[in-house]
Order: sequence, then C-alpha cells, then structure tokens
Amino acid sequence: MAVLVLCSSTMCCSSLSSCCVLNDANVYVLSNNGFFGGTPFVKMKSLPNGSSLIRKKHGKRQLCLRAFETRCAHDVVDVNGKSKCRASSEEVIGVLKSISDPNSALSYFKMVSQSPNLVHTPETFNYMLEFLRVHGRIEDMVFVFDLMQKKVINRNPNTYLTIFKALSIKGGIRQAPFALGKMRQAGFVLNEFSYNGLIYFLLQPGFCKEALKVYRRMISEGMKPSMKTYSALMVALGRRRDTGTIMDLLEEMKTLGLRPNIYTYTICIRVLGRAGRIDDAYGILKTMDDEGCGPDVVTYTVLIDALCAAGELDKAKELYAKMRASSHKPDQVTYITLMGKFGNYGDVDTVKRFWSEMEADGYAPDVVTYTILVEALCKAGKVDQAFDMLAVMRLNGIFPNLHTYNTLISGLLNLRRLDEALELFNNMESSGVEPTAYSYVLFIDYYGKLGDPDKALDTFGKMKKRGIMPSIAACNASLYSLAEIGRIGEAKDIFNDLHNCGLSPDSITYNMMMKCYSKAGQIDKATKLLTEMLGEGCEPDIIVVNSLIDTLYKADRVDEAWKMFGRLKDLKLAPTVVTYNILLTGLGKEGKLLKALDLFGSMKESGCPPNTVTFNALLDCLCKNDAVDLALKMFYRMTIMNCRPDVLTYNTIIYGLLKEGRVGYAFWFYHQMKKFLYPDHVTLYTLLPGVVKHGRVEDAIKIVMEFVHQSDLQTGNQFWGELMECILIEAEIEEATSFAEGLVCNSICQDDNLILPLIRVLCKRNKALNAQNLFDKFTKTLGIHPTPESYNCLMDGLLGRNITEAALKLFIEMKNAGCCPNIFTYNLLLDAHGKSRRIDELFELYNEMLCRGCKPNIITHNIIISALVKSNSINKALDLYYEIISGDFFPTPCTYGPLIDGLLKAGRPEEAMKIFEEMSDYQCKPNCAIYNILINGFGKAGNIDIACDLFKRMAKEGIRPDLKSYTILVECLFMTGRVDDAVHYFEELKLTGLDPDTVSYNLMINGLAKSRRLEKALSLLSEMKNRGIAPDLYTYNALILHFGNAGMVDQAGKMFEELQLMGLEPNVFTYNALIRGHSMSGNKDRAFSVFKKMMVVGCSPNAGTFAQLPNNKMEI
Repeated sequence: MAVLVLCSSTMCCSSLSSCCVLNDANVYVLSNNGFFGGTPFVKMKSLPNGSSLIRKKHGKRQLCLRAFETRCAHDVVDVNGKSKCRASSEEVIGVLKSISDPNSALSYFKMVSQSPNLVHTPETFNYMLEFLRVHGRIEDMVFVFDLMQKKVINRNPNTYLTIFKALSIKGGIRQAPFALGKMRQAGFVLNEFSYNGLIYFLLQPGFCKEALKVYRRMISEGMKPSMKTYSALMVALGRRRDTGTIMDLLEEMKTLGLRPNIYTYTICIRVLGRAGRIDDAYGILKTMDDEGCGPDVVTYTVLIDALCAAGELDKAKELYAKMRASSHKPDQVTYITLMGKFGNYGDVDTVKRFWSEMEADGYAPDVVTYTILVEALCKAGKVDQAFDMLAVMRLNGIFPNLHTYNTLISGLLNLRRLDEALELFNNMESSGVEPTAYSYVLFIDYYGKLGDPDKALDTFGKMKKRGIMPSIAACNASLYSLAEIGRIGEAKDIFNDLHNCGLSPDSITYNMMMKCYSKAGQIDKATKLLTEMLGEGCEPDIIVVNSLIDTLYKADRVDEAWKMFGRLKDLKLAPTVVTYNILLTGLGKEGKLLKALDLFGSMKESGCPPNTVTFNALLDCLCKNDAVDLALKMFYRMTIMNCRPDVLTYNTIIYGLLKEGRVGYAFWFYHQMKKFLYPDHVTLYTLLPGVVKHGRVEDAIKIVMEFVHQSDLQTGNQFWGELMECILIEAEIEEATSFAEGLVCNSICQDDNLILPLIRVLCKRNKALNAQNLFDKFTKTLGIHPTPESYNCLMDGLLGRNITEAALKLFIEMKNAGCCPNIFTYNLLLDAHGKSRRIDELFELYNEMLCRGCKPNIITHNIIISALVKSNSINKALDLYYEIISGDFFPTPCTYGPLIDGLLKAGRPEEAMKIFEEMSDYQCKPNCAIYNILINGFGKAGNIDIACDLFKRMAKEGIRPDLKSYTILVECLFMTGRVDDAVHYFEELKLTGLDPDTVSYNLMINGLAKSRRLEKALSLLSEMKNRGIAPDLYTYNALILHFGNAGMVDQAGKMFEELQLMGLEPNVFTYNALIRGHSMSGNKDRAFSVFKKMMVVGCSPNAGTFAQLPNNKMEI
C-alpha cells in the first residue's frame, strides 16, 4: 500500500489548507478550513489510472486536488511548505471515523503524529485505541499507548478502560492493580507519569486501597512517585483516618530521596490532629523546624483546628498566642477557625475576644464571622441574643445568608420552638434567600428525633415537590427517623431513590439502612448491605456493627456473630465496651461460662476496661450457670476496678442466691443493697417469690410494706399483678394466697389486680369453683372491690368448665354490685349461649347489652353470626351480615368463615363463593382457615376439581397452606377415589417442611388400605413410627378392618396383638373389624372366639357387632 499526503495553504485560495491520504482503494482529504465549504473531510473517487479527483466550485473559481500514488509507503509530501493554521482533534477524529481499514487508519494516525500542522489530543489517542481494540489489534494498541506516553499526551480513565476491555478485564478502573500485570504481559509498560495519573484516577472515586496497590507496584518497578501523588494519597488516607499508612508514606518519601514540603507536612498534621493524635502532630511540627521547613500560617491554623477538635482548647489558645508573637500572624481563616471551634463549645466570651483581636488586626467582620457569632450564641442557648446580632448585621450593611438563617432555625429547633422556626423558614424567601436541602434537613432531623417519622417524611416530600434535589444529608435524616422504629418499606424507597437523584450512599446512609434492617430482623439484608458498603469504599461505624452482632446473636446465628466480631480488625474498627457486653450477654445465654470469663479477661489487654454493664452481663452469666460464689467474688472486684454496682447488679446476685436456695443470704444481701440504693420493682419480683416459696410470708409482707413507702416509685395496678405472677411461678397457690391475704389485711393493697393471677392459675388448673371461692373470700370477706376484669376472668374460667349457671349468677351479682359489664363480659356470655344453641337467650342478652349503652364490636357480631349458622338459621345470619356491612363495621375472616361453611353445608355452593368473592370488597383478605372451609365444603360435596383449584389459588395468592389444608384435601381425594392425587399431595406436604401428624397419617393409611394398597399403608405405618409419631387406636382399627376385608386375617391378627403391646385398649370397633375379617374368611369359630373374648374383657357389643357375626350360629 502507498500513501501520499498533500498539504496546501495557497492552492486556489490563500485561506485553504488541506491534506489527503491515499491507500489502495480510496483517497481521504482533510481541510483545515472545513474542507470546501464546511465539510471537514471527504472521500474521493478513485480514477482508473490510479489518480483521484475532487472538484467543488468556490465562487467563480474551481478548486482541484490531484493525488498520485508513490512507490514508497507512508511517504509524506508537504506541497506548499508551511501552513498558517493547524487542524483540530475533531477534524482528525472525523478523518479516522471515515476510514474502516485499521492499517489505513493507523498510517494516517502515525502521519498526524509526525506533522507539525496536525495535533493529537487524548481524544484522538483514545479513539485510535478503541478502533484498534474493536479489530483485535493489541500490538498496535501497545504502540499507540507508548506513543501517547512519549508525546506526553494526558492519559485519562477512558484510556485505561479501553485497554482493560481489550484484555478482557471487567470491573472498571478499580481493577487497575490486577490489570497492570496483564497489561505488562501484553506489552503495555507504564512510565512514571502514567503511574502518577492512574493513582489519581483511582483516588477520585475513593478507591484508596487500589490506589495504594498501584503505588506499591510503581515503587517495586523502581519508579519514584511525584510529590503531588504523595499528597493526594495522604489526603485520601486522611479521610479514612488511616494515620499509620500516612506516616509510612512520609518515611518512604524520605527513603526515595524526596524531601517533604510544607504542604506535605501540613497534610500529616491535619490527619493526625483529626485522628486525635495531637502529640504526633506536634512531633511533625518539630520535625519541620528541625529540617528547616518552617511552618506557615496554614500549618498553624490546621494544628489549631486539630487541637480544638480534640477538646484541647487551652493548647489551641497557647498556639494562637505563639502565632501572634511570631512572624506568622493569624489571618482571617485562623480567626474564623478559632471562633467557629470555640463557638461549637458555646464559649461566647472567648469568641467575642477573638472577634475584637481580629478587628484590631485589620480584618473587618463579614457575613461568615457574624454567622459564627450567631451560631455560638445559639449553641449556648442564647437564641434571642442571636436574633439581636442579626439586627446588628443589617445595621452594618451585612445581610444574612442561607447559613445564617439555617443556624437560627437550628437554634430555635434545639429549644423546641418549632412555630418560630417555621415562621423564620417561611420568611427566608422574602429576604431573597432560597432554602436548600439542608434547610429541610433541619426539620426532618427534628421530627425524626422527636419520634414523628410521618412529619419527617412529609417534610422530605415537600422538599422534592418544591424541586429541590434531596441531598445525602436529607436522605440520611429521613432514614434516621425510619430506622429508629424499623419502618423498612419506606426506608428502602428512600434508599433506592438515591440513584435517581444522582446521589451515592455514604457511610451514614448505609449505617442507617443496616440499623433499619436490624430493627426489622432482616439480618441477611443488613449483612449483605455491609458487604456492598465496603465495596463502595464506605466505612461502617462500630455502633452499627455492634447492632449487627447483637441481632445475629438474638437470631441464634452465633457463629456469624463471632465472625463479625473477628472482622472488626479488617474493618479498622476497635471493639468498644458495648461490643464486649453484647458478646458476654450472648455467652451467658448459651451457658458458655469459661469462654465468657476468657473474653472478660481479654478486655483489659485490648485497652477496653469493663463498665458496670459488663460486670452485670458477666454476673448474670455466672448466676444462671450455678457459679454464684464466683459471681460474689466478681461483685467485690467491681469496686477495685472503679465500677459501681447498680440495682441490676444486686438483683442479679439475689437471683443467683435464691436459685441455689440460699434465701437467708439473699435476704441479707437485699438489706446491704438498701444501704446504698433503693430497690426497684424488679428487686421485689426477684426476691419475694423465693421468700414466699420458703414460707417466709411475714418477711415478704414487711419488704413490700417498706417498698410502698419508698419515694419516687409507683405501685399501681400493673405492679401488683406482675408481683403475684412472679410469686406464682415459684410458690404454691396456697402460699401465694396467704401472701395476698396478708397484703390486704395489712391495708398495703386493696387492688383486685392482686387476685387476678390467682384466679387465672386456678382456672387453668381446672379449679374454677376454687377460684370462685377465693374471689368470694377476697371480695365479700376481705373487702376488695372487684372490677370488670376480675369478674370477666372468673366468668371465663367458669364457662370454660361449662359451669354456665354459676357464670350467669356471677353476671347478675356483678350488676347488682354496681359494676357495669363491658363488651368483653357480654361477648363471653353471648358466645356461651351461641355454643349451646340457646338463641333466644342470646338475643335477650344482646338486647340488654344495647339498652345498657354497650356498643357491640365485630367480635360480638361474629359470635351471633356463628351461633345462627350453628342453629341452622343461615338466612338470619346472612341478614345480620348485610346489616353490619352497611354500617361502619368492617368484617373479618371470622365473620366470613361461619357463613361460607353454613352455605356449603346447606348445599348452596354458589352463594358461598359469592360471599367469598365479596371479601376483597371490604378489604378483608381471605386467610388459610377460609380456604380450608371452602376446600372441605366443595371436596366433601364431590366437587373435587373445584377443591383442587381453590388449593392452587390459595398458594398463588401467597397464602401458605397449613397441615389442615393438606389433610382436608387428601381426605377429599380419597373420598372421590383419586388415590394417586392424594399420595402426591401428602408427599408435597412433607416437602414444604410441614410435619404430618397422627390425623394426616391415619387418613393416608386408611385411604391406602381401603384401596387395597396395603404394603404402602404398612410402609407409612413404619414411617410414622420413625418420625416419633405414635399410632393410635384409629390407625390399628383401619388396618385390621382392611386386612380383614382383603382376606389377610393373620396380618389383621398381628395388628391386633401389636396395638395391645403398644398399651392401647381395643374398643368395640376393633373387635367388630376382627370379627368381620374372620367371618368373611369363613372361619366362624374364630369369629365367635373373638366375640367371646370381647365379652370377657367387658367390651359391650353394638349393633355392628351382631351384624358381623355368622348368621347361622349366634351364641353368646
């Protein structure tokens, strides 16, 4: 191939400069003035003789270029010598884009690089690299990249991304450390400038770790980074508080012969100062003096800033005094720094002193300094004085800016003066100041911390409606309010919307979201987010990691909790006392005493001394694991380690002592506690059950008597109820009753909450009449005035034992005593009448309820509807249903269940489905129980296809079928002879993780045996036993019956023997099945033998027994 380039600035007209490139097929011409009327390049037609021609009229003149092929490839001919103007990179790229052949394109590219009239830029190089990449020309790409370095053309991220793509490296610029190895293998060798640039490109998006890896590679290849590179690395590491690496870099600089300058040292001082390493920062300052690199005003200001941030205000003042005495006088930035920092501490007097000295040094106050003073006054709680300063500003012709207004709004909100803050916010615009996202953040944050997330979200929405792009701070403030209460749905919406707003989550965003997921118990999502956060270069804080460890422990994911603890070092986080407290608490619950002691011992080595909470966690672990003596030693050790025992400490030790039955010691310990601390409710809940249990009722009463006279403690209804519940856990009912009597007799308590737990316990133990006697004693003899809660509790117990008459008498007594029945009382009695099908009494009571002004609730209506359905009054039940939905009541699944069931049993399936479909109209979502009723109704009616469709619809709508759902469907399938389908659903039941019970196995065994699949039935019997489910009499009766029907009488006999070995007693149905089997087999004697045995053991025959006996020989 031959190429000829012609360049001309005077060909035809003085303003024209052009060149052309020829290859084997085409000629390409470039004109510096836009190539003949504005087109930068054009493709010329090849002539038969090998020459090319293009003509275009320009006014009256005719422009013509003719190019001739030369023998020498890549020869360049400058026809007219010098050109007065140069071609742009856009024009060069235009020519390159018109060339499809990579050889021609590269030839042209090389020509341009050699021409003084044509200039290459990063864009032309990047285009060429991409063009060659597409054609797979890696070697040529190496040439272009090398030329780019030699010509000192800036390499940008696209340069490297194109090379990465060519080498099949995915993951963007972040993969640079890995890519460098592959690049070198392919021939791409970076020089110092390229390495410096690549490090900078990595630092821009925050890929600090990757930048350090590239830096290390650069050093290993014997290259020397620039001062700018070191400075950029130090600044990036400073943001990550990685002071160790920064100091290493400083030493490496010196090793390479690079002398740190003022800027480098100042960066180190800033980073060390912000990390709280003040002594090290001073050390750098001394090094600067020693090396003759004296600090300047910026260095001093940076160190002052660090001292203030570390709370070293006196040292900051000393350094400021040193500055004033030196040649490096404080400048306005120094004063702004000092006033801002001291203002943060609310030290208004010092701020005013700095203000005076600033004016004395010739610096006039401006809006920034005025705003600092306003902020100092607000932080000191002097908001009214801050507003006075605002007036002074205006008098001096200085108008407040946005920061001034935001500062005042913040001050008002800190004092809970919301209305004034809103008024100021609304007046901002009239003063020509537009609020920004931060202005809204102040209110979002205020509402969030006030515990009002709805107002916080409303403010966030107003900001977006106003067209103000949410800032990351606004999103974080909104997330804070949601994270506190675990409203994960709304939090996810805000988090996911960040990218739509062009924002990237920061560390606070991720921390808030992880907190939100942890609160909602979605620990997997929280840990996944932690991984994503680290991948984005954001740093988690120890508070959130502690929360994750705590959540993992509480979710019984102990190994993961410890792994998270182990990751702290990699995350560059130091465990806090909270971290150790969480782990100690977890170990205590696991009973891992030795591990807890080891962890406790390691705290001091880790530089994290225990606090009272730590000791409490350890003491709890010891006391719950029968190590009370060791707990007592630890208790005495607390004072040596400057940890003061609190009420919880004493309560824990008391619990441990009582657990070991050391009541006397516990009692003594309680009295020791009173010398220093007031016992709380938990103290009594812990101590008194053990004291009462051991018969020391009088002592217990004395303790309560002292307690109720203790100041600042409330002993309301809840206290007495909880106290008695705790006592009943440990003590017998008689001792607890004796204690309650003592409290009443000594006028310590006259509250019926004292007897409620006693009544509940007696009723649960099926001693409802005993509960009534206790109730009568305390109310009629000891003078306690019962409340509806006491009456209801006793009534519920009596009705639960079907002692209805006593419950109704108690109801009359309640009304006569002037205690008004409430809705719970009426619902109890209405339900009792409904279950007994006493419909007249039910409606009589219902009318009484309405007359007394007791408004029925949905539970009342559900009870009545269910009662009407049970009494075969389905139409009346429907009438009541339509009446209540026309009012202000919203039906529940308990409303629909009885109606649908009643309609199906009445043979009205269409109406049942109509009622079912109506549920969604009243925002009532069907639950599993509703579907079970439908499947059962349609299945038992023989509509098994509809039943199966309903089962599938249930799963499709996200309602998980329960064991009953499968059991009903399996039974219905067996009833209609669809045995294979029944087996399929039973197997599916086990695959879903549900455990079949005795009923479901019995249905399967009976159905399979009935269909003569006896081996499969026996296999299920074995499976049932292996699962630990004991077969019952129904199981064996079914097998005996069906083995007999199949003529397998011996196997039926074995089943009869097995059930007796299992400790089960045969009933009349067992004997009937065995008799039937022998009769059907023609063995009359054995049939009668079984009958006689039945009579001997005292099992009375029924009509079925006689029907199974052989007709020709009836003997008794």
